[in-house]
Amino acid sequence: MNSNHIPDIQIKEKSIEINWPDGHKSSYNPKYLRIHCGCAECVEEWSNRKLLDPVTVSENIQAVDYLIVGRYAVQFLWSDEHYTGIYPFETIRKLCKCNECSTK
Repeated sequence: MNSNHIPDIQIKEKSIEINWPDGHKSSYNPKYLRIHCGCAECVEEWSNRKLLDPVTVSENIQAVDYLIVGRYAVQFLWSDEHYTGIYPFETIRKLCKCNECSTK
């Protein structure tokens, strides 16, 4: 378990793997995470209306790199050159679609 409560993130060719400090492991499809970006370019700030059309995101999109933001979030650099989205750890954990998380 990571003692500083920051998850271990591994970028793979077709997935983003996150090992959470509590021992849970999540695997995300890169397109799924990219579509769920909550930045101002992707979601209208006042109405929360999605601005990003999922059809415009390539099936082959990849996370090229990432930065840990403070102790609360991760910011991905996507292969489509989008890099403004910050994914709070709490939000990205809620996006986990594993059997354990989907039954909660």
